[in-house]
Formats: sequence, C-alpha cells, structure tokens
Amino acid sequence: MNGIHDMGGMQDMGAIAYVESEPVFHHVWEGRVYAMSYALQGTGKLRLGLRPPMEEIPPGEYLRMSYYERWITSITERLVASDLISRAELAAGRPDASSAKSDLALSPATAVAAQFKVPATRREVPVAARFQSGQHVRARNVHPVTHTRLPRYVRGKSGTIERDHGVFVFADTSVYSQGEKPQHLYSVRFAARALWGEQAAPQDSVYLDLYDDYLEPA
Repeated sequence: MNGIHDMGGMQDMGAIAYVESEPVFHHVWEGRVYAMSYALQGTGKLRLGLRPPMEEIPPGEYLRMSYYERWITSITERLVASDLISRAELAAGRPDASSAKSDLALSPATAVAAQFKVPATRREVPVAARFQSGQHVRARNVHPVTHTRLPRYVRGKSGTIERDHGVFVFADTSVYSQGEKPQHLYSVRFAARALWGEQAAPQDSVYLDLYDDYLEPA
C-alpha cells in the first residue's frame, strides 16, 4: 500500500544519522520484542505477516514510534488477527477465564532456534518466466491497498532485466495467508537518472528485486 513506511524517494525527511558503534538493541525490551516476534512466527499459527500491521499505522504515529514500538504493534495486531488473543485480554493484561487453554506453544530451545531460522521462499516448481535477461521492462504503475514490495519511486519507470533469480513465493499474497502464488523474481537495473532526473550521476544505477506481477514489457 502507499504509506509513510515507503520512504524511498521522499524529500525533506532530513539526513540519516550515522551512529558509530550503535548497539543492536538500545533497550532490553527491544530484544524481548524481537524474540517474541520470532517465537510467535515459529508456532505456525499466525495468519498475517510482520509488515502489514506496521503499514497501517497512521503516519503521525509511525514517525513518532521507535523501530521496535512498530514491531510490538505488529505483534499485537497479528495475535488478534489470528484469533490467538482478544482485544479485551490485551487491555486487561490477562487471559479471559473462558478462553481456551493450550499447552506451551514452543519449548525454550525451539523458541531460540526460531530466531535463526530463515523462511525458505524459493520454490522448485515449473513456472514460465515472462521476461529474459537483457529485456527492457517497466514497473507497473499500480497502487494496491494491501502490502506490496513494489516501491512507489520506481512505478512507471523503465529498466532492464539483469538476472532471473528463479521462482519464489509472492510476498504480496503469502503475507496474508492467501497462497504462495510462486513466480519468477528478477534483478532489475534502473538508471539513476530514470528515477531521479538529471541531478543524478549518469553512471549510477539502482538494482531492485521485482516479481513477474510487478513488471510489464517496456
């Protein structure tokens, strides 16, 4: 969807501050939120991916929040969307007396292992590639109201297929548990000037990994 989270190409957002020797977590609670997210994902019971709830945060709140505040917002919304907890239970801070009880979802060892498990998204299935290396393509000028990995700044712009990575799960549907819709994923090269205009250096390029569904012949 179009929202404040898609900051690529935005103006007047200020310089990115570089912090030398920045810690992985600034506060203890941030590490706990990170672990909670991966432990919950490891249960296999979540019907919603990490990003959609963050993308629905109102712009003012999104900019006010720290990085892991957005994560905890995502965790709570995913729990509710997956019928694992109610909003009343969240507000009360305790389970409802009538709620169904279950055993421990993950052992401590499994929860730790879940943090280091990278989901396998490549699929070895026979799906025809719509494009070939060297082919000129254009990023579709679409504005979905749901999650997408197609940045706004590249929509409607032309580039060249540099590499076919193979067949992968389509994030736009899998993040909602709406099916994998496997398709080819390409590395597409866009000249910087095609994106940013004549002020960009003529020798610079931007490479983006884009799915079949994001592209059309140029």
